[in-house]
Amino acid sequence: MWPRHPASETAGQRAQAHDVDDRPLNADEKTPADAAATDKKRSSDAINKQDVIRRRLQTAGVLFWALLLPICLSIFFLLLSIPYAWPILIPYLIWINFIDDAPENGGRRFSWVRKLPVFRYFAEYFPISMIKTTNLPADRPYIFGYHPHGILGVAAVANLGTDATEFPESFPGITPHLLTLATNFTIPLFRDCIMAMGLCSVSKRSCEAILRKGKGSAIAIVVGGASESLAAHPGTADLTLRRRLGFIKIAIRNGADLVPVFSFGENDVYEQLSNEEGTKIYALQKRFQSLFGFTLPFFHGRGLFNYSIGLMPYRHPIVSVVGKPVHVKQNPNPTKEEIEEVQTRYIEELMNIWETWKDAYAANRTKELTIVA
Repeated sequence: MWPRHPASETAGQRAQAHDVDDRPLNADEKTPADAAATDKKRSSDAINKQDVIRRRLQTAGVLFWALLLPICLSIFFLLLSIPYAWPILIPYLIWINFIDDAPENGGRRFSWVRKLPVFRYFAEYFPISMIKTTNLPADRPYIFGYHPHGILGVAAVANLGTDATEFPESFPGITPHLLTLATNFTIPLFRDCIMAMGLCSVSKRSCEAILRKGKGSAIAIVVGGASESLAAHPGTADLTLRRRLGFIKIAIRNGADLVPVFSFGENDVYEQLSNEEGTKIYALQKRFQSLFGFTLPFFHGRGLFNYSIGLMPYRHPIVSVVGKPVHVKQNPNPTKEEIEEVQTRYIEELMNIWETWKDAYAANRTKELTIVA
């Protein structure tokens, strides 16, 4: 409910109270009950006003992340229209396209960027929180497998791409790097923003470069990818996992323990148009994916100024549960049997998270967790 602001009074409506001798009553002569009621109302109004302001800041935090890419592109093209900026922009373009390999070598992470208040408001909007089920000693590298992808993977960003939630306090000494498509690092200015957050390329070279930095190094991969985003419907948890063996192989080659992370509510922040296999929408999305390496779900949420329809995500709680690590024995050349054995143990731990927490955080589910591919 929105706070109800008291209507302003006009001068003619202000009536001064008088006593029997026709003398104005002193405002200080209120009964204790009246004074208490007034103080309570003022306190309630102040709290409501603070709540409204905070909700506006939370909305601004989500807008900031959603519009970061178009803002960066707009600034870049604006600068490109200024000839005086060309001596800077031309070397910059050469540098990001042919020289800079930071996205493949751990990026350029800045702790102060990850701690910006805007990311805290972003996480509070839904809100997004994290549950730790066990300690993770910072004496080895880790690979966090994030599930499900959802439409935009908002909890992956909040938990692993920023310091907005409980991760830094829950797992001290572990430095997570959220991984994304390499094409994101070809976009001027935007690439520098996401690298400052610790994001890196999801290529094999990038994964191994980070894990080889030693103890406490970690990468976070949204395992399901574009295919899984097409199955992101509220109340469901359809995962693309069985055929995802690449991150398992990288873990074995580098001796990195695998940690499954399941976010309850990730699929509930957007509605997606019906796109079952065989429909025209599904065929169009798969065609787009084959051409560009990613796909665009046809989705909607709430509006910025209305609650019916728009592109803002719904305010739905997301709880990310970090499971127990699956220990991996290092082998530079793992066999297919080794990879499948580790994957089996990984899936068992992921299913254990689901069975343990589903009644608490997926009470309105329409089906059970299903590995569809």
